[in-house]
Amino acid sequence: MNKKQKKMLIRILITVALIIPLSLLPLRGTLQFVLFLIPYLTIGYDILKKSWKGIRNKQVFDENFLMSVATIGAILLGDYKEGVAVMLFYQIGELFQSYAVGRSRKNISELMDIRPDYANIERNGSLEKVDPDEVAAGSVIVVQPGEKVPIDGVIVEGSTTLNTSALTGESLPRDVSVGDEIISGCINMSGLIRMQTTKEFGESTVSKILDLVENSSSKKSKSENFISKFARYYTPAVCYSALALAILPPMIRMIFLDSDPAFGTWIYRALTFLVISCPCALVISIPLSFFAGIGGASKEGILIKGSNYLETLSQTKVVVFDKTGTMTQGVFEVNGIHHSKMEAEKLLEYAALAESASSHPISKSLQRAYGKPLDRSRVTDVEEISGNGITAKVDGVSVAAGNAKLMTRLGIDYVECHHAGTVVHIAIDGSYAGHILITDLLKPHAADAVSRLRKCGVRRIVMLTGDSKMAANQAAKELQIQEVYSELLPGDKVAKVEELLASKSEKEKLAFVGDGINDAPVLSRADIGIAMGALGSDAAIEAADIVLMDDDPLKIAKAIQISRKCIRIVYENIYFAIGVKIICLLLGAVGIANMWAAIFADVGVMILAVLNAIRALFVKKL
Repeated sequence: MNKKQKKMLIRILITVALIIPLSLLPLRGTLQFVLFLIPYLTIGYDILKKSWKGIRNKQVFDENFLMSVATIGAILLGDYKEGVAVMLFYQIGELFQSYAVGRSRKNISELMDIRPDYANIERNGSLEKVDPDEVAAGSVIVVQPGEKVPIDGVIVEGSTTLNTSALTGESLPRDVSVGDEIISGCINMSGLIRMQTTKEFGESTVSKILDLVENSSSKKSKSENFISKFARYYTPAVCYSALALAILPPMIRMIFLDSDPAFGTWIYRALTFLVISCPCALVISIPLSFFAGIGGASKEGILIKGSNYLETLSQTKVVVFDKTGTMTQGVFEVNGIHHSKMEAEKLLEYAALAESASSHPISKSLQRAYGKPLDRSRVTDVEEISGNGITAKVDGVSVAAGNAKLMTRLGIDYVECHHAGTVVHIAIDGSYAGHILITDLLKPHAADAVSRLRKCGVRRIVMLTGDSKMAANQAAKELQIQEVYSELLPGDKVAKVEELLASKSEKEKLAFVGDGINDAPVLSRADIGIAMGALGSDAAIEAADIVLMDDDPLKIAKAIQISRKCIRIVYENIYFAIGVKIICLLLGAVGIANMWAAIFADVGVMILAVLNAIRALFVKKL
């Protein structure tokens, strides 16, 4: 418990200690009023204070106002025990709610406990701990075994194994050595390493992730906005209804029935009506449900940027995949050189040099296959043609390396490859020189991920790729995806997603799953953009609505499962809270439910709704 909660608990205990003997003593008149006022003010002074502030700020109608009017009214009617008891039980409910929310926040902060406390700078032969915010980009820092990596960087000395579970939700370790890029938030498990920082702390992965999770509540879902609007109109409505209940029936009895108006009875019923009407359960439990859902997803390495995206994800019926790096491992290997009109090694050299300035996975595979240092000074006039390939001059010789579209664009006759895979056609000085076959394996869980999405109720699964038709069809066959579109440029992917969006119903949502770097336009256009394999990718964190911190496609089905559970809990709480309120309001209006029943109903509904909301924090294994 924090200090505020402890103070509230003390006030509750003092109130209980006072009200029990006062209830047993035969008190009457002014003495009874004064003595009962002591426990009432002890337990309720803050509610009265908030209510008065609301009146002064012209924001009258809230739960504090409802509780103040109801309890003061009960005391003025002489129902001292009930007036104090209503405020007491309300504060007990508030304490419970505060404790539950606190526990939820603590659980989430523990799940996302990746914020580094310090960074080690080596000065005069010894390590000095400094605040990560004080470390400039380009500095060399030391990370010892057991410590968190404080800032993104590149290892310049040493090798180790990293625990990335806090970021990805997976416990598999990752081996790294000199030259490897590592990101903040990982834990160094074995060796001492020195690393050169590539960013300042504020721009590091850990800082962006924490900011993303902490600010996720700022983007409200339709359900949360509904509750806010509902409370805005509901509270004044019940206040005026209570006023009418206190005045109209007595006036009707007095004027038309010529009988005792029984003002005291109807005012008591109106006050009971006010206690019952308090919308605490809805106002508290709905945001808490979304907060818990986002926290539970964070535990699994699924970062959701707001509760609006969580709600949209729950309605997903169409999932569109990019292929490379999403459903495949993205680790390309040269698998053969065919129809070469020169030595295979020379053709590979030309291709590797032409692609040496590119960071595309296919370019990297050509460079790895060549296996020798690349002298970029030999390469000039580099032009990258999006979705086609690259043209450049190598040692003054014109080289074109790319797909069939590039050859067609340049007017060069080429030879089709009859093997499945990515084909890089090479032309030298305007003449076809051969092609290089590059293959990319599917991820181990890719086929299972597609199967689980179907079990989740996703009715349409589509794959889009810029790869060749043969390679795309082969991958789709292994994944059991019937709808596949190949040889697409980035603009073509956007157009295809536009078609898919137009063909679905309004209630159904479309999710696009890509690598978050090359697919930014499509991620932005889809109803929900999911970045795969985004560990350490700034572009992914910026472009997508949901970021999966590892490259396991099974997490997509898990994200949908979490979202649907969360939304189900939200609607359970809405229906339950409103249903119980309506029943109790009717019973209170006709005099069947008294104020004791009212407060138990109010606090009871709130406690049950909060407990139900916290269930969203816990995620079942797939």
